[in-house]
Amino acid sequence: MNVIDFILVFTSLAFFFYGINCLFSKKMISEFNRFGLSKQRVLTGILQIIGATGLILGYYVQSNIIVIIGAIGLSLLMFLGFLVRIKIKDSFIESLPALTFALINLYIFIVYFQRI
Repeated sequence: MNVIDFILVFTSLAFFFYGINCLFSKKMISEFNRFGLSKQRVLTGILQIIGATGLILGYYVQSNIIVIIGAIGLSLLMFLGFLVRIKIKDSFIESLPALTFALINLYIFIVYFQRI
């Protein structure tokens, strides 16, 4: 397994975890209330799970297009999450995971886009 494969598997597992937590965790329910996005919590969780599925499915069936769609979707989702955290005045350290995942998925997108 090379580095990009490891990153892809790692990020997809992370998004499965976060997506499920978004749907069922009391802490995430509280966080989305704090963000002022309680109505978007379920959609966010579903989109995270769909994106993670796209990454893993695309990797295993060797479809660059599926990986590209999953990666750009997750990158956009996390960039928006970063902006929300900045808007509600969370510290940069609290906002850093969202930005990091946005950049990781942007990197996956770029690598797989170059393969087509």
